[in-house]
Amino acid sequence: MVFLTNCFLCPFLVIIIVLLFCFNEIKASHEVFRNLQSLSATNPRKYHRTGYHFQPPKHWINGPMYYNGVYHLFYQYNPKGAVWGNIVWAHSVSIDLINWNRVEHAIYPSKVFDKYGTWSGSVTILPDNKPVILYTGIVDANNTQVQNYAIPADVSDPLLRKWIKPDNNPLIVADNSINKTQFRDPTTAWLGRDGQWRMVVGSARRHRGVAILYRSRDFLKWTKAQHPLHSSSKTGNWECPDFFPVSLNHTNGLDTSVDGENVKHVLKVSLDDTRFEYYTIGTYDTKNDRYIPDDTMIDGWKGLRLDYGNFYASKTFYDPSKNRRVLWGWANESDVVPKDAIKKGWAGIQSIPRKLWLDPSGKQLVQWPVEELETLRKKKVELRNYNLDKGETVEVEGITAAQADVEVTFSFSSLKNAEEFDPSWTDLYAKDVCAIRGSSVQGGLGPFGLLTLASENLEEYTPVFFRVFKIQDKYKVLMCSDASRSSARSNPKMYKPSFAGFVDVDLSDKKLSLRSLIDHSVVESFGAGGKTCITSRVYPALSLFSEARLLAFNNGIETITIETLNAWSMDKPDR
Repeated sequence: MVFLTNCFLCPFLVIIIVLLFCFNEIKASHEVFRNLQSLSATNPRKYHRTGYHFQPPKHWINGPMYYNGVYHLFYQYNPKGAVWGNIVWAHSVSIDLINWNRVEHAIYPSKVFDKYGTWSGSVTILPDNKPVILYTGIVDANNTQVQNYAIPADVSDPLLRKWIKPDNNPLIVADNSINKTQFRDPTTAWLGRDGQWRMVVGSARRHRGVAILYRSRDFLKWTKAQHPLHSSSKTGNWECPDFFPVSLNHTNGLDTSVDGENVKHVLKVSLDDTRFEYYTIGTYDTKNDRYIPDDTMIDGWKGLRLDYGNFYASKTFYDPSKNRRVLWGWANESDVVPKDAIKKGWAGIQSIPRKLWLDPSGKQLVQWPVEELETLRKKKVELRNYNLDKGETVEVEGITAAQADVEVTFSFSSLKNAEEFDPSWTDLYAKDVCAIRGSSVQGGLGPFGLLTLASENLEEYTPVFFRVFKIQDKYKVLMCSDASRSSARSNPKMYKPSFAGFVDVDLSDKKLSLRSLIDHSVVESFGAGGKTCITSRVYPALSLFSEARLLAFNNGIETITIETLNAWSMDKPDR
């Protein structure tokens, strides 16, 4: 069912979302709250917990893998409290990436080489079909970091419930050229044509982010290469690096060791200084062990992002069962200070796993929620060929709007009403343009999109929308997920940003598509078939559970047609 409301933005109606950790965009990822890190939650709050995203029942929420028919998610977890500290490698297993069962923790601080911490890392499957975890251990109170390994105690156990950390650890110790406190997060290793294994560890050298390259013939003795795989100036410390191949010919994933013709490589890094990630696409020179980004890539803070929102410490893995590369990301909490997290009882969620591939243009990656998510779809409502004039909204009724999956295709008859792109915005980030031209600012072609987690009288809502600009004879599409009106609750500590990215899309068919996964305190959105993705964490005070509403809107001069809108209530998985 749908419900039409005029003057959506009339003044009297509106009061003007492997894996690391932070509380706000600029917070340090490993800030320790020693007086809080072991305070347990006795009665975790329910009203902002997600319904179908992965998160533990309480407390703080590395390397995922597929092994012998089972998906394994290893994740950084504080079993004693809801802030960062006491970190272990928690372990959950699944046969479908959606329904999860917890098993014993895989790794926890217990030996001299990780006495002070077991931090992030990756998993590699060796040719004899034996998995090996590479992880960062903290050896002293000075935060000295080394690289260790762990192996299953019993590879015949289908769930790999117990892991052993051999006494010949650490495998890698930083030499004098490396900052030992910025030396972490080993990648999945890849096997070269020369029979040597290679892997990368994230670090920094002065202001340069660095992917330090190591080689080994037996996976036990590792030697640092004379030069890094890659580095980039003015990017700061690199965390959670990820290096993997993508195909030029198809959307299937590739094993991490694949190289050769019709293959490009991707290097993704998480930026310790800014709390967001960027990636480049380029060529892996196997002869010289160098990664060279393509000339069209921006190798720095303004580079391409997997997700332009609350999304960090991401990690991909190759899934041979479905020939795909799968991406996981982590979304921290942004509504509380550490002391309040104890009252809330939990912190952090995983994004929905996404299939990832190279766009046919070769200029960017594309992502889409894994197909298994659709098994949670329940009641469905539809809307077809519905026109929205300026200032109008239409409500999507008949589903659980606080826990939903919605796909919509918008069309328009002309591009002539596209606004001119202000030249003064050229050097701004997309999010800054979104803050200037939000959903309440009337435009030409847009803004139009969805109002998610909206309250009855629109006191609060999270709009996800497009706005089309014109630059000379070309068009520029802005996609926003704006949390600035997401909560009517008065909390000066709450982080409510305008997240945004530009969408590289051909508008010759005069259509734009959007999919949003709405789950109580997170909205994950995919624009133009997954070309631009934005995750927002939001904390509504009024639009909770059955009180939440979902609407489509248009606030531009150009009439927008909803060609198709399909929305589903989403069930809860096992977790």
